Amino acid sequence: MMTAKFLDLAAVASYLHLTSADVERRVKNREIPFERRGERIVFRRSEIDVWASQRILGLPDQRLVSYHEKSTLNTRTMLMNERLLPEMLQAGALAPAMTSKTKASVLRDLVALAEKSGNLLDAQSLLASLVAREACCSTAMPGGFALPHPRSQEPYRFETSFLVVGRPVQEIHFSAPDGQPTYLFFLICCQDDRLHLHTLARLSLMAQKTKMLEQLRNAPDAEGMRDCLIAAEAEVLAGRRVV
Repeated sequence: MMTAKFLDLAAVASYLHLTSADVERRVKNREIPFERRGERIVFRRSEIDVWASQRILGLPDQRLVSYHEKSTLNTRTMLMNERLLPEMLQAGALAPAMTSKTKASVLRDLVALAEKSGNLLDAQSLLASLVAREACCSTAMPGGFALPHPRSQEPYRFETSFLVVGRPVQEIHFSAPDGQPTYLFFLICCQDDRLHLHTLARLSLMAQKTKMLEQLRNAPDAEGMRDCLIAAEAEVLAGRRVV
């Protein structure tokens, strides 16, 4: 059962694509955030969102493939088809020459780009949530890309779910785990938490399984960036079907 702020064990297991035994083990080992309410164990939804997103970002190759398969099945009733990017990448959503120079300025510039799309209803709330999420743990990944997203998914922020992609003119130090600078940013704006986690998994898999990052870095313009993103997603889905 799920409330606005809390999840029980069964709901967390379903949300994370884990068994109840997996969640119980993580509680026992204090690997997952939880609270005790008398004899009951409950999970604060906002904390689980952060934990789940960070877990996806850290999944190794085969476990990411497995998670992506499960999240694809879990979101099938929400989507017209398995492809996310043709609908989420709307006109003006790609910036091949951002002038951002710092971690703070790249977040502000991504929000400004999202605001221009017409799908962002509360820019101030989004920026505050992005800053809060990065304060928990950086969304930068090895390989020079980052997947910034709100600390929690709030439907009132957006008209629809969408994606913004920015490529700064200069590399940004964004606290990546490998200590290297970041040169590609994917701002994920989803109305639904399940779609949010699925989008995280999809983009992470595209970065692992295709030459997307190299191609994005070398694309001549926004249209070229969009083409390589669409092609990378198609490649991942084609590979999934033959596994």
